[in-house]
Amino acid sequence: MSLLFRTATAMLAAILSTAPVKADSLEVRIGYVQWLPDQGPVLSNVLPEPEDAGLKGAELGMQDNSTTGKFLGQTYTLESRVAESEAEAVAAFDQLRASGIELFVVNAPAQTLKRMTATSGADTLLFNAGSKADELRTIECNANLLHTMPSYAMLTDALAQWLNQRRWNEIFLITGPTDDDKGWANAFRRSAKRFGLEVIEDKPWTFDADLRRTASRELPLFTQASDYDAVVVADVRGDFGEYVPFNTWLPRPVVGTQGMSPVTWHRVVESWGAAQLQSRFRDLAGRDMNGEDYATWAAIRSIGTAVTDLGDASPNAIRNFLFSDKFQLAAFKGRKLTYRGWNGQLRQPIPLIHPRGLVARAPFEGFLHPNTNMDTLGFDEPESNCRING
Repeated sequence: MSLLFRTATAMLAAILSTAPVKADSLEVRIGYVQWLPDQGPVLSNVLPEPEDAGLKGAELGMQDNSTTGKFLGQTYTLESRVAESEAEAVAAFDQLRASGIELFVVNAPAQTLKRMTATSGADTLLFNAGSKADELRTIECNANLLHTMPSYAMLTDALAQWLNQRRWNEIFLITGPTDDDKGWANAFRRSAKRFGLEVIEDKPWTFDADLRRTASRELPLFTQASDYDAVVVADVRGDFGEYVPFNTWLPRPVVGTQGMSPVTWHRVVESWGAAQLQSRFRDLAGRDMNGEDYATWAAIRSIGTAVTDLGDASPNAIRNFLFSDKFQLAAFKGRKLTYRGWNGQLRQPIPLIHPRGLVARAPFEGFLHPNTNMDTLGFDEPESNCRING
């Protein structure tokens, strides 16, 4: 019994020696600002994104932070603002800063983020959980802006790796008319060159027909060509892409923003403990978790992971910790996630999914990198002009 007691005492002492010391109560205030531009009417029966996409992910992240924080004397508070215009979003950001909040998660377009970072000081840390724009990671970086939302380049690199593995190298690319469509398509063209694909047909979608009635006539003619291995669609909001599968001139797979798609997150991701994350989110939100929810959750959990380790909620301390070798985010994607030092992008695997199943997960074996194959997705350090961390 004496030996058992001494062993148990030693084990308890070891556990306590490695746990953060509970200090005085620490309040962690986080601001969440969301503004999503009105996309206008779409020309298909695509399901609209929920209006609280992103917000519910932030709320789940706060619950997770609070579960740990209550044992350490840490209290988490979320101040959320959902704006109706860009001006309202920027004003909400400024008002929250004036109230003393220095940690922010933002779900808004790139231009809105640029306006926010232009007015924020060195003591404000922002997480981009909405914009996929590549320029925020390559030429217009901000030292205090981190990205939990994958970039267009990360998504299209994942798709291009998969196509390369399948030896489906000749691509018919269809690009929609919106800026987001063009951004996605430009990223894919880069990815195609990077991974040895050839875009043999590159056609813009310029029609405004109601494809619910004419798809079987319009799309076979539009996709007519002598040969191609796959059709890649860039239709971010879903004007026409839903009707491309099974209506192509040649019987070929459809991938991209429709068909099989590279995404941040999806309800079909259930491995690596993700099923319990999905379940907890459904209990909270009454719906499935999407990419915006995952990105905001990852941002909030990044903050919580840092505060738990540091016992400090100051933006500079959190930022330094997130870029250090001590930080790893357990995020239900099969690998520990870290931030890229040159542009603040959260490294993460990319699921490739169809609406009812997970097809694969990038990066794939065989695509080598001198440091980590996670950096085969998106702009690598030599490809980016950003150097935000030293």
